[in-house]
Amino acid sequence: MSKTIFEKIIARELPANIVYEDDLVVAFRDINPQAPTHVLIVPRKPIPRIAEARPEDAPVLGHLLLKAAEVAEKLGLKPTGYRLVFNNGPDAGEAVPHLHCHILGGRRMGWPPG
Repeated sequence: MSKTIFEKIIARELPANIVYEDDLVVAFRDINPQAPTHVLIVPRKPIPRIAEARPEDAPVLGHLLLKAAEVAEKLGLKPTGYRLVFNNGPDAGEAVPHLHCHILGGRRMGWPPG
């Protein structure tokens, strides 16, 4: 099975504007931003989507959420708010089959989304 674009970014086979990384996750700016601030945070472990996560993935998923909040704060989004988005499957807009969280901010978000 070939690597996803996110696995290639994690392996430094493709360039990315990385804003945070540790041993479990990598966060980088989206190349097609949908808000003034649009960062993706992905686990280094290639979990295809949230529906395919397993109980043993709970520590990395919890870590990803906590780090998403830290990255949002680091990017100055905490005072006015931000949105975290996970897409699951093509009808939800999933373009890359590697679990990832969109951190969106810098403007007012509408509701309902999409």
